[in-house]
Amino acid sequence: MKRLRILLSFLMLSVALTALTSVPAQAQCAMCSINAEQGTKNGNTQGKGLNTGVLYLLAIPYVLVTVVGIVWYRKYRRKNDTHVAVH
Repeated sequence: MKRLRILLSFLMLSVALTALTSVPAQAQCAMCSINAEQGTKNGNTQGKGLNTGVLYLLAIPYVLVTVVGIVWYRKYRRKNDTHVAVH
């Protein structure tokens, strides 16, 4: 339980530090940005599709980490429950 608290504290601290020290980035592929700008000016919805794709690419690692964390937590909890019952 103490290890879990330390791990959660470390994760929260690193998330807070990352949020406080992040710098906005303006680096992207010139072709993508030009196409997206011109497409939205002409009434195309390519910019919407590009934004949706970026959101999917951004969300997948978080979903995977969450699923692995839940599976790990359930196995860890089940292991501790059987260990307590034996003693």
